[in-house]
Amino acid sequence: MFDSGIAILDWLGIAAFTITGALAASRNQMDVVGFVLLGTITGIGGGTLRDILLDIHPVLWIDRPAYLVVCIGISVALFFTAHLAHSRYRLILWFDAIGLALFATVGAERATGVGSAPIVAVVMGVITASFGGIIRDILSQQRSIIFARELYVTAAMAAAVAYVFLHAMGAPREVAIVSGILTGFALRAGALRWGWALPRYHPRPPAVVLGRED
Repeated sequence: MFDSGIAILDWLGIAAFTITGALAASRNQMDVVGFVLLGTITGIGGGTLRDILLDIHPVLWIDRPAYLVVCIGISVALFFTAHLAHSRYRLILWFDAIGLALFATVGAERATGVGSAPIVAVVMGVITASFGGIIRDILSQQRSIIFARELYVTAAMAAAVAYVFLHAMGAPREVAIVSGILTGFALRAGALRWGWALPRYHPRPPAVVLGRED
């Protein structure tokens, strides 16, 4: 029963990230092929890299071509409707937050399911959650969202860590997954709403010892 719930979460994550890719294409005034390219790569890029690294065969969208159909369908639909959004960039950020939380948790769950070590599962969760968005930003020639001042990769990592920790502690699978999703989304939503961020590095003058710079 819960396995079908995991599948639904996977679909929701793909849909959310596909929407962000298509909206990025709209901001760059691309044609419908550009919408499909950005939407599809954003929607399945992170999961594709995860499956390749974990040596899962076949890769998710080869095993289930319906993923491609959904990505293409959403992208084409956004080509005709993206202009209705009042602030497309804000929509990108919020849909990205949803996809981030879902994919970070599902990615970590997928890694533990094939016997990966906890730290590997966390890394796979972060890769699943962030890689599609990185490619989206590169192709749309905008500053990558991972460089945002607010929490981003940290939120994905927290979602994956929450799932992996609860899984290791023997918590029910559904509890671990829901907790991971809520943790990741809460941190990213707080970052978007209130600007939550970790302390950042600031350049400092080099130390001088005995009249010489280190």
